[in-house]
Amino acid sequence: MASLPRRGLVPPLLWGLTLFLSLPGPVWLQPSPLPQSSPPTELHPCHTCRELVDSFNKGLERTIRDNFGGGNTAWEEEKLSKYKDSETRLVEVLESVCSKSDFECHRLLELSEELVESWWFHKQQEAPDLFQWLCSDSLKLCCPSGTFGPSCLPCPGGAEKPCGGYGQCEGEGTRGGSGHCDCQAGYGGEACGQCGLGYFEAERNASHLVCSACFGPCARCSGPEESNCLQCKKGWALHHLKCVDIDECGTERASCGADQFCVNTEGSYECRDCAKACLGCMGAGPGRCKKCSPGYQQVGSKCLDVDECETQVCPGENEQCENTEGSYRCICAEGYKQMEGICVKEQIPESAGFFSEMTEDELVVLQQMFFGVVICALATLAAKGDLVFTAIFIGAVAAMTGYWLSERSDRVLEGFIKGR
Repeated sequence: MASLPRRGLVPPLLWGLTLFLSLPGPVWLQPSPLPQSSPPTELHPCHTCRELVDSFNKGLERTIRDNFGGGNTAWEEEKLSKYKDSETRLVEVLESVCSKSDFECHRLLELSEELVESWWFHKQQEAPDLFQWLCSDSLKLCCPSGTFGPSCLPCPGGAEKPCGGYGQCEGEGTRGGSGHCDCQAGYGGEACGQCGLGYFEAERNASHLVCSACFGPCARCSGPEESNCLQCKKGWALHHLKCVDIDECGTERASCGADQFCVNTEGSYECRDCAKACLGCMGAGPGRCKKCSPGYQQVGSKCLDVDECETQVCPGENEQCENTEGSYRCICAEGYKQMEGICVKEQIPESAGFFSEMTEDELVVLQQMFFGVVICALATLAAKGDLVFTAIFIGAVAAMTGYWLSERSDRVLEGFIKGR
């Protein structure tokens, strides 16, 4: 038989690129580390083989359809007969059987290419099921449905109905897995043939089992009612076929800290913090304290805050006491501020005039500007509103103002901001 033409450059290029990137290289060629994430679930090779065969069968359907014109002539029938099992059709199917990014499919196809060719030219008639012939019998990657592991052992419950039909057999259909049954909710046992914890048999026959939920706190029961309990869940006690809540707080089964108290809940308990006023407590609030915390005193049945400010506790000059919950603090009196550990009187800055920080030269310039403005104003009045003199007046005022502001604009702005 003539050797099968290669299936294009894409698969060899992809495998060459993969090999190149797997080799050690310069730092600038190494990919940046990706953010840490949970690794993807790795599929068993059987799943890859099944997908390859499914894609191959779809390719067969596509190629026979694309090459059929819809007529019924003898020429067309002869043409299809020759094309159906031809090498040309096989190449067309294999060209597109794996997507460009599916490296596992390409790898498996490279390993099994000769087997696929052998099946195509010699085995189709005696083994029409490519999946069974290639994946199970030849490559030994898969097992028949209902079996698992290297020897294709039956799943619990039997190969016909693995896990009783109420669970998933781990590794079913592959040469891997443990065969353990992952049962549906409500079902249990090795082959999911029993009702799980908190469920009872509502119906059963030779091939059918229905498990329904027990009443809330029941772990085992004979029916759905409250009085059908046979065993109770943790935190409950069986009493006359009913599950009664156990008060862990009253039976000393609870374990709470020294500054916590116990609160019973259905089937369990909670530990909550005591009030700030308490050193140990029997419940919530300052009225359930065993002893009072420092800064608190017993008043009747409650631990209440002591007002330390009623006595002289702040000896510093110009200090005053401020009471806080369970304590106090010393602060400076109004008009004083803390400085180097003592309270000193706050200095109120005196307001300064707008021209207080001007230099003598700036005052001279300002005086000249003032006299210049007066002269320009008089000249304008003498001209009785003549436009030329008015324009000269406005220009002179603008020039002198711009000159003065440019000399001390920073200090003028600072003075306005500070309110001077």
